Amino acid sequence: MSDTTQKNDYSASNITVLEGLEAVRVRPAMYIGDVNFRGLHHLVYEVVDNSIDEALAGFCDKIYVSINEDNSITVEDNGRGIPVDMHEKEHRSALEVVMTVLHAGGKFDKGSYKVSGGLHGVGVSCVNALSEHMIVNVYRGGKTYQQEYSKGKPLYPVKEVGPADKTGTRITFHPDATIFTTTEYDYSTLLERMRELAYLNKGIDITIEDKRPLSDGSFQSQHFYSEKGLRDFIAYLDENREKLMPEAIYIEGERNGIPIEIAMQYNNTYNENIHSYVNNINTHEGGTHLAGFRSGLTRTLKAYADKSGMLAKAKVDISGDDFREGLTAIISVKVAEPQFEGQTKTKLGNNEVRGAVDSAVSEMLENYLEEHPNEAKTIVEKVILAARARQAARKAREMVQRGNVFSSAGLPGKLADCQDGDPAMCEIYFVEGDSAGGSAKQGRDRRYQAILPLRGKILNVEKAMRHRAFESEEIRNIYTALGVTVGTPEDSQALNLSKLRYHKVIIMTDADVDGAHIDTLMLTFFFRYMPELIENGYVYLATPPLYLVKKGNKSFYCWSEEERERAMEAVGDKGVHVQRYKGLGEMNPEQLWETTMDPENRQLRQVTIENAASADRVFSMLMGDDVPPRREFIERNATYATIDA
Repeated sequence: MSDTTQKNDYSASNITVLEGLEAVRVRPAMYIGDVNFRGLHHLVYEVVDNSIDEALAGFCDKIYVSINEDNSITVEDNGRGIPVDMHEKEHRSALEVVMTVLHAGGKFDKGSYKVSGGLHGVGVSCVNALSEHMIVNVYRGGKTYQQEYSKGKPLYPVKEVGPADKTGTRITFHPDATIFTTTEYDYSTLLERMRELAYLNKGIDITIEDKRPLSDGSFQSQHFYSEKGLRDFIAYLDENREKLMPEAIYIEGERNGIPIEIAMQYNNTYNENIHSYVNNINTHEGGTHLAGFRSGLTRTLKAYADKSGMLAKAKVDISGDDFREGLTAIISVKVAEPQFEGQTKTKLGNNEVRGAVDSAVSEMLENYLEEHPNEAKTIVEKVILAARARQAARKAREMVQRGNVFSSAGLPGKLADCQDGDPAMCEIYFVEGDSAGGSAKQGRDRRYQAILPLRGKILNVEKAMRHRAFESEEIRNIYTALGVTVGTPEDSQALNLSKLRYHKVIIMTDADVDGAHIDTLMLTFFFRYMPELIENGYVYLATPPLYLVKKGNKSFYCWSEEERERAMEAVGDKGVHVQRYKGLGEMNPEQLWETTMDPENRQLRQVTIENAASADRVFSMLMGDDVPPRREFIERNATYATIDA
C-alpha cells in the first residue's frame, strides 16, 4: 500500500474499541504504575508515544513538549491529526472515542501502524481520565477541531473552531491533584526521556521547553535531533570513557520482518553497559532481543578469536561474560505485536526475535571483524584481559560466599543484626563511621533494624577491576551482611536475591561533603554490582536533619534552610539556639532514633532508576577519570542542589 493511500485510508473506521474507561480513576496505579513522581511523568510519555508512533509510521518529524507555568503539559506534533469523522459503531467523533475509551486507537488497526511504542492504546485515554482538565486541538483537512474534557468526560462535542494551515495534534492536560501525590513536573526527567527518544528515532526534531521561570528569570529549553541515531547515543553514553576503537560498530537491517538497529563500542572500563529497547520502550529486564544479541556476539567473537590463534597463545578459558566487559551497547528492535513479561512487564518474550537478532549480529559483526583487523585484535585482547580478571574475581567472590574471612557465625564482626527473621520486615543501615554506628546501635529498634558501620569510604568500583572489588573488606562485608550471592543459571554476574536478609537497605551518612561522597560511592556500587536491589525498590537514603532550633522547652528539627527560617519565625530571635548538625555522631542515640530511624518521623528517599542509560552516563562521569565533565556537572547543579523531603 502506498503512503498516499494509507494516509487517505486513516479514518474513523480504523479506530477499534475494546472496553470503557471507568476503572482508571479508581485504580490508576494499575495503568500508569503509581500516583507519585514516576506515574506523573508517565502521563507525558504516553502522550509523546502517540506522536512517536506517527513518526514511526512515516507521518511526523517534529514533536514539541512544554511544561507550562501552571504545571500543565502541552504535546504537539505535525502528524496526520487524530481522525474527527463519525465512528460507525460509537456514533460519535473518532477523536472523542480515542480520548475517552480505553483500548481505542489506530494501533489496533494493522493498516494504520506497523509498530507502536504506547501501551496498547491505554495511553492517551488514561491520561485524560487522570487529568482535571484536557484540551485537544486537531489540525486536519485545512480545519482546526477542538474538544475539552474534565476527568475524562467531554465538556462538549468535537467542534470546528477555525481554519488550519498545518496538520497534527496538540494536547494540553493538567494532572488531577486529587489523584497524584505530586503535580510538579521535573524538567530534567522529561529532558532525558526526550533525548533518549531522539537518539532512538533518528531524523525526528524533538523540542522541550519549561515555561516556569528560574530564579534569575530565565527559561530552560532544549532541542534534540540525531542524524546517526544509536551511534550518536553511544557517543553520548561513552563521552567520559576511553574508547578502544575510533567509532562504534553499527548494525542496521531487517530479519524476518523485524527492524533491528544496534550500536556497540568497547572502552577501557570493567562494566557491561547494555541498554535494550522494544518500540522505544526501555526493556530493563532484557528478554529475547538481548539474549539474541549476547549469543550472536559471543559466538562470532569466539570464532574469530579462535581463528586468530590469540586464545591458544593466551592459554585462558573464555566465557560469555568476558566478551561483554567494557562494552557499551544499545539494542533497538521494532516488533509489531510485542509480548512483555517479567516483574515490571519490561522483558520481551517474543521467541522469534531472538533468532532474528542473533542472525543480524553474527553476520554484520563477522563482516566488521574481517574488515577492521586492528580493532578486532584490540577487542580480543580486551576479552583475554577480562577472562584473567574474571578468574581472579571468582576466587575473591568465593571467599565472600564461603564467609571464611569473617567471624565464626559467618557474618561481619561489626554487624549488629536484628531479631526478626522475615526479610520483608527487616532493614539494614550502612552507617558512616564507628561513632555514628555506635549511636545507631544504641538508638535502633533491635527487633527489625540491623546496623553495619562503614570504615571510611568504600572502593570506587567505577575505576576498579571486579576482583579488586571482591578483595575489598568493606565490599565483602556488604555482600555477606545482605546474604546475597553472585550468579544465576541465566547470568553468571547477576545478583541472586533468594537469601537476601533485608528488604530495606538504607545508606546513612553525615549531611556534609564527605557524607555525599560516600552516598555516591555506595550508589555507584549498588548500580554497578547490585542493580537488582534498586530495581526491586530496596535501596534508600536516610535524611538526617540539618538543624536543631531550640528555645526554652521548644525544639524543632529542620531538614532545610526554609524549615529553619520558619522555625525561627515561630520562636522569635531572642534566646534561640541553633545547632547545625555536621555529622551523625553529634546526635545522641535518642535524637538519631527520633529524627532519622523512627519510621513514624524519618524521611527516607527511595533510590530508583528512572532512566538506566542516563544513570549509566552520570555514574561514569562522576566516578570516572575524566575531570572536566565532572567539574562542569558540579558547577551546573550545585546552585540548585536541595535536600529532598
